[in-house]
Amino acid sequence: MGPKGENIYYVSKKLTGAEYASSTNTDIYRYNLASKKTTNLTEQNLGYDKSPEFSSTGLLAFLRMDEAGNEADKNDIIVKLGDREVNLTAHWDGTVSSFEWSHDGKHIYFIAPIDGTIQLFQVAVNTKTKANPKIQQLTKGMFDVNSIVAALDGQLVVTRNSMNQAKEIFRFDLNSKKLVALTNVNEAFYTDLDLPNVEKRMVKTKDGEDMLTWVIYPPNFDKRKQYPTLLYLQGGPQSPLSQFYSFRWNFQVMASQGYIVVAPNRRGMPGHGVKWNKDISQDWGGKVMQDYLDAIDDVAKESYVDNKRIAAVGASFGGYSAFYLAGNHDGRFKTFIAHCGIFDLRSMYGTTEEMFFVNNELGGAYWEQNNAAISKAYNQFNPISYVDKWDAPMFVIHGGKDYRVPLSQGMQAFQAAKLRGLKSRFLYFPEENHWVLTPQNGIVWQREFFKWLEETL
Repeated sequence: MGPKGENIYYVSKKLTGAEYASSTNTDIYRYNLASKKTTNLTEQNLGYDKSPEFSSTGLLAFLRMDEAGNEADKNDIIVKLGDREVNLTAHWDGTVSSFEWSHDGKHIYFIAPIDGTIQLFQVAVNTKTKANPKIQQLTKGMFDVNSIVAALDGQLVVTRNSMNQAKEIFRFDLNSKKLVALTNVNEAFYTDLDLPNVEKRMVKTKDGEDMLTWVIYPPNFDKRKQYPTLLYLQGGPQSPLSQFYSFRWNFQVMASQGYIVVAPNRRGMPGHGVKWNKDISQDWGGKVMQDYLDAIDDVAKESYVDNKRIAAVGASFGGYSAFYLAGNHDGRFKTFIAHCGIFDLRSMYGTTEEMFFVNNELGGAYWEQNNAAISKAYNQFNPISYVDKWDAPMFVIHGGKDYRVPLSQGMQAFQAAKLRGLKSRFLYFPEENHWVLTPQNGIVWQREFFKWLEETL
């Protein structure tokens, strides 16, 4: 509802059929209750326009991506001043996750990935100047600020977690810049647990970049011992590998079973500048795969890593990465786990429900072979091209209602591994989609995940 209650504002992608599947063009519409007239407020922009929110002073702000068809473009905060639009974050080398207006309408608070974490920022809203507004990072530390629940006078209410702690509610004081816990729901559990140690490690990539890598060590870690090690392959492909806490891909649980976990912020992730974020599109089997290998090779130099017991595990693009590395790993990995992974880019193109995603990431349709980038994607970067080199056990997990990466992707990979005589297993969740969302299935997932590692690592 608008500030005066006379209009309703909503977001919609008013397209159908192939156009709907190929486009990210959502717009913000204003519907006037008296005249019953609808106006498109963002018609000029062909990418995402979403999350409209009014200030206490009646200004409309929303999130925008410029690039048509790119779901992972730089996300900016736009404020509408009459017919004029002001981009508050265009000059900033980052991407916004979500935002909230300040109590007085003079600032916008937002959360965004930065350096392997998700933090709280603020930007001034000054409608009288055309100078770039000042952006200030408000929080810093080894944690994620996940959401802004409310912006009050002088304080914010937010949720926060880390790899060792599930979400709790915090108050952020805008004067002292301190976070104070309002809830400690899980405190009693944590006091009974020996928790893993999480370290930030900078790895030099083959092409000379500094890549932040999280390393999670088992509780009561002893560097004189040797530990089996997991290379974690993040999905997305453009989602941040932050201090997240999940009920499946949980580094605390993995490390507590006696594994060292190596989690690199490889190319494609937000939080390390716009270029790093973009550098994965149309290069899925290129520098990003080298980033993975650079990360595991760097950590594997340590005496406490058992080089004969390293696994590569991941979901979605991480599952694709497991299938790709299975044929391109030079004996580094003893076993693989791929959840909802892409196995054949051609049949993925022919079955996924998000055409804009494959068009943007792979360059276009597989039949456009006169285009060098497209030809490279569907041939050189296609995991199915290297199945003859698969030489390690493969555990495949897939959901029956996954329309993003359809079930046949996992079935093809499992069948290939089985027919090649490799130890292989297929875990099928008929009711799950691209994620495992029910607690009972989550328990099955954890049990089978660690059972596989026990057997093969």
